[in-house]
Order: sequence, then structure tokens, then C-alpha cells
Amino acid sequence: MQTLELTGILRKEIGKKATKAVRKDNAVPCVLYGGKENIHFQMNNTELRKLIYTPNVYLVSLNIEGKKVMTILKDTQFHPVKDQVMHADFIEISDDKPIVIQVPVQLEGLAEGVKAGGKLSLEKRKLKVKGLYKNIPDRLNVNIESLGLGKTIQVGQLSFDNLELLDAKNAVVCAVKLTRAARGLAAAGK
Repeated sequence: MQTLELTGILRKEIGKKATKAVRKDNAVPCVLYGGKENIHFQMNNTELRKLIYTPNVYLVSLNIEGKKVMTILKDTQFHPVKDQVMHADFIEISDDKPIVIQVPVQLEGLAEGVKAGGKLSLEKRKLKVKGLYKNIPDRLNVNIESLGLGKTIQVGQLSFDNLELLDAKNAVVCAVKLTRAARGLAAAGK
């Protein structure tokens, strides 16, 4: 996994009034969980956007006033109308404790069903996995070369080394759907 370095400033006051003041200064209130105690801090909004608005998965090296901690972004809250980050939660990671994170799916190969006139559809862009952070890849590669017309690949058919897939086993990851042209060819061939 790639690492992104971010800096934060400890928050001395916690509460509604203090949080509004933080947001007014173009900062985002954040909380770090998973350590000995929860740490409340704030981070620059533009710096946090680099982490949120990307399809990649990052380990975050947080520098909170000189104290460096390895974390992952667990949750974000957005304003209901504006495209503004209201709050972010980070979780501290360790070498021996597994983490749960969503990893992007990348399809590899050209499906047989696409060659026969079907349309490839990626139903799940990310899969939720559980494992040690050093075992989590940047992307989950799924080979689709043997996928025929009208066929699907479900989560239960996939397996990755040292990772546990947490999505429903019958959830469809990708499918080759029949198009009108493929239906016409299939009907004419019969």
C-alpha cells in the first residue's frame, strides 16, 4: 500500500462552538482511535481532500504536533448540501492487528462474452477486506478471460492470499450482459 503523509494540530477545546470555529478556519475536526486514548485534532481541508478524493487506498502517516502515528482513514462525514468534509475518523494500525478496509477492484483480460458481443459491467468497484495492513494490496486483480455471455463473477468465487473478503458471497463483482445484437445473433444461430 502507498503511504501519504499528513499533519494535524491538537484541538484544545472540544464541543459544538469549538468545532464551528475549526470549520470556519478551513480546517476539519478529526479523531484518532485505536491507541491508548482518543486524540482530537484538526487538519487542513485541502490536505485532507488529497486523501478522500482518490480511487487509491492509502496508509496515512499522521504527524500530530511531532508525534507520528500510522493510521488509515476509517470514516468521513460530509455536509448534506455542500461538497464539504465535516469530520474525519482515523484508526491507528499495528503490525499484529488486522484492519478492515475497502480495496479497489481491477479487471484483467478480455472476457469471452465481450468477444461474442456482450457488454462488460463492473458492479462492485471496491471490496471490503480484512487482513494485516502489510498484506493489503493497492488493487484486487480479477481475471475475467473465461467469463461468457450472461455470466457473472461473485465474491464467493474469489480468493486472495492472506485476505478475508467481507462482502456477501453472492454479491456480483462483474458481469457480461447480453446486448440486443448478441441476443439477435444467439436467436439466429439456433
